[in-house]
Amino acid sequence: MYPVVTLKQRKEATVIHRHPWLFSGALSSVPEGLEQGSLVEVRDAAGRPLGVGTYSATSSIAVRVLDFRTVEIDGVWFAGRLRAADERRQIMGYGPGTDTTGYRVVFGEADGLPGLVVDRYDDVLVIQVSTSGMNRLKPLVLHALEAVFSPRAIYERSDLPSRKEEGLPEMAHALLGDPPEPVLFDEHGLKFLSDPVDGQKTGFFLDQKDLRLWLRRLASGRRMLNLFSYTGAHSVAALAGGTVSTLNVDISPSALAMGQRQAELNGMGGDRFVTEQADVFQWLAAERPERYSLVVLDPPALIKSAKDAEQGRKAYHFLCRAALRLVEDGGLFVFSSCSHHFTEDDLAFTLRRASVQAGVVLDPIANVRQSADHPVSVYFPESAYLKTFIAQVRRT
Repeated sequence: MYPVVTLKQRKEATVIHRHPWLFSGALSSVPEGLEQGSLVEVRDAAGRPLGVGTYSATSSIAVRVLDFRTVEIDGVWFAGRLRAADERRQIMGYGPGTDTTGYRVVFGEADGLPGLVVDRYDDVLVIQVSTSGMNRLKPLVLHALEAVFSPRAIYERSDLPSRKEEGLPEMAHALLGDPPEPVLFDEHGLKFLSDPVDGQKTGFFLDQKDLRLWLRRLASGRRMLNLFSYTGAHSVAALAGGTVSTLNVDISPSALAMGQRQAELNGMGGDRFVTEQADVFQWLAAERPERYSLVVLDPPALIKSAKDAEQGRKAYHFLCRAALRLVEDGGLFVFSSCSHHFTEDDLAFTLRRASVQAGVVLDPIANVRQSADHPVSVYFPESAYLKTFIAQVRRT
């Protein structure tokens, strides 16, 4: 049905155990002239079929398996995968008719759709396509999205540096309907805005739902400092939980303005939601006598690849040590990292060193990870990336 790629002997174990990646070194033969992004059938050294995937000649990941059966990858197949993924989100408590209408519908390999991300903001879908194989299949994806969700608009935010490895240009444009204005959606009963066109990622950080629930639980009566606040979603959640005030520090004036809008949407504007435009690194480097009873440090991914690891670790350490000095005795410190190359062990090591240097002791409250709509598959542990440590600070 599809061109056949054959594995070397004893290289089939990962596929048998349903891991979707096959590296180029595992292949013994590839059909001559096979085009980048083509659908292929994978067979073991004995010729037994193992599944169907997409091929890349430029990436170290030569095949991304879509299905561990010999099936046709068509519009019906895509519609089935999308329905199944959305039904799982409904089990999680997300979707139309719930208190959360902004959520990730498809999380790539974790949902059996390597190279594809689909985020839903009420009746608007935003997609990201990161591989040449999924890019070739995009017409089928688009048709299936329309059939399953009947969205008002579909916008593509494939402005991903990772596309270069696949020989793809960065891309951001409307696929259906007009480019959407900021879209209003609900998250656990609060009102938020996503900006699919000009915002970061697909317009909002949907993966921090669980942390925002924790902030609502912990914030009562506290004064909050929100570093790298972006559009202030953490602060809105904390205000819903009864925090006294929030100071939001971010370099982007448009993000801070969006934060003000979100606070007002939830009846939380005025002097309880204060913004300050600044580079957080420079802001923390200045002498700051004031302390806060809740400090949230949620920087962007500072380690985007292995080559950035050393410099990124130093940056995380500086931020953590400087932010800890602003937490009052008995206050709470929240530290997040979304860098794949900065593990939970790295985060713990950074916290140990920074806390000693800042003269504080950290008593654990919670470890929080990415929300359920960004699932961590048992077959694909690489889907884990977001980690947050919440601690009470004691001054020694």
